[in-house]
Amino acid sequence: MIYDRIENIKKYKGVSKWLDAALDFLEKTDLNTLPPGKTVICGDHVFLNVMEAETQDEHNVFFEIHKKYMDIQIDIEGTEMLQIGLDRGAVVEEYREEIDFGTFSCEQSACCILGPGRFVVCMAEEPHKPTLTFGEPGKVKKCVIKVEAD
Repeated sequence: MIYDRIENIKKYKGVSKWLDAALDFLEKTDLNTLPPGKTVICGDHVFLNVMEAETQDEHNVFFEIHKKYMDIQIDIEGTEMLQIGLDRGAVVEEYREEIDFGTFSCEQSACCILGPGRFVVCMAEEPHKPTLTFGEPGKVKKCVIKVEAD
């Protein structure tokens, strides 16, 4: 996991080729100008989705995992909490390679508060639980950048 302020994002160049491509895009792009839905950055290697979602109680969802892609999560409007699983417990939904998704329970986790000016990178195979309520339930408009793990 990488958790930091947007203005520091260039410090993380060199971690991986495709992460560098995503960071270059973020440095040059105002996320507020992106349309809802998918935007391709580098083919299937790096792309993003802009979406709106309702925050959820942490007890109503499980930790998700992706093996092919890292996630960069950024709130454009609103604030959410995201948890990173520090262990991997029972499988809730078997990992499905065709959609790069599975869910787990985790006994221990760390919390990150997103919202204006912050981002988190969830590494491939790192359990994470996004779009959780922080304070009052509400809507968030967010950008999730999928970055192929290399």
